[in-house]
Amino acid sequence: MISILFAVLAACSNAFGTVLQRRAVLTVPASKSLRLGLMKDLLRTPVWLAGILGVILAAIFQALALGTGSLAAVQPVFILELPLALVIGGMVFHVELSHKAWVSVACIAGGLALFLFSMAPSGGREQVPGIWWVPTLLIVGGLGAVLVLAGLRRPNGLMRAACLGGAAAVGNALTAALIKSSMDILEHQGVAAWLLSWQTYAFAAAGGFSLFLLGTAMQGGPLIASQPALTLGDAVVGFCLGVTLYGEQPRTGFWLLPALAGFAVLSYGVFAMSRTQCLYKCVHPEEHLASPAGQPAASAT
Repeated sequence: MISILFAVLAACSNAFGTVLQRRAVLTVPASKSLRLGLMKDLLRTPVWLAGILGVILAAIFQALALGTGSLAAVQPVFILELPLALVIGGMVFHVELSHKAWVSVACIAGGLALFLFSMAPSGGREQVPGIWWVPTLLIVGGLGAVLVLAGLRRPNGLMRAACLGGAAAVGNALTAALIKSSMDILEHQGVAAWLLSWQTYAFAAAGGFSLFLLGTAMQGGPLIASQPALTLGDAVVGFCLGVTLYGEQPRTGFWLLPALAGFAVLSYGVFAMSRTQCLYKCVHPEEHLASPAGQPAASAT
C-alpha cells in the first residue's frame, strides 16, 4: 500500500532529521539564554541543514500518506519513529545498542505489522462534513486540556510527564486528522481554496502546540513516562479518529484477537525501549558525550 510506504518514509525522515538537529546543537556555542546568534550559527552547520531537510521531507511524506490512505492505518505507522530514532541516534552518537534495545525494536516492528495486517482499515469518507468538526474539536480538545491541566498540577515526575506526553499525543493525532482534510481540499479544490481553508491553519496551530507540549513533557519527567504516552497515545487516538470521524472500517470478529496480540507486543516494545539507557543517551546526547565515561545522568531509567 502506497500510503504505508509514505508513512514509513515520514517516520524515517523525521527520526533522521531530529537526530541530526540534536547533533548540530552540540557543535555550536552553548547558551543558557535565548540568543539570535544561535540561528546564525546553526545556519552555518551542514548537519543542522540536513536535519531540517529531514523534517521537511517528513512533513511532505506524512501529507502524502494521509492524502492517499486511511488515517486509522497511517497514524499508527509513525510509532516506527521511536525505534528508528534509536537506531539512527546510536550510529550518530556512537551509542552501542543493547540486546534489550534490539528486542524492543523487533517487538515494535513485529507488533505493529501484526496489528495493521489484522485491522486492515479501509473505506471511509474523503472529507469530513464541516459540522462534524465541532464535536470533534470539543471532545479531543477537551481531552487534551484535561491532560495538560492534570500534568501542570503535578510536580516533576512520572505523572506530570505522562499527562503532558498524552496531551502531545492527542494534539498530534488531531493534527493528522486536520492534515488529511486539508490535503483533500488541496487535491480537489486547488491551492487558493487550501490557503483559505481553516483546516490548513488549524493543523499548523495544533502541530506547533503539540511540539511545545512534547518539550514540556520531556522536561517534566523521565522518558519511561512521557515516551509511551506519546507514542501509544498518538496511535490510539489517531486510529479512533479514523474510525469515528472519517468512517474507516477495520476488520472485526476473529481478526480482533491477532490485532490485540500485536498491540500488546507493540506496547511491550515501547515500554521496554523507554527504559533502556540507549534511548536516554540518544535523546540526551549532551550528557552522554560530556561525561568522562559516557554514562547517562542519574535520572536515566
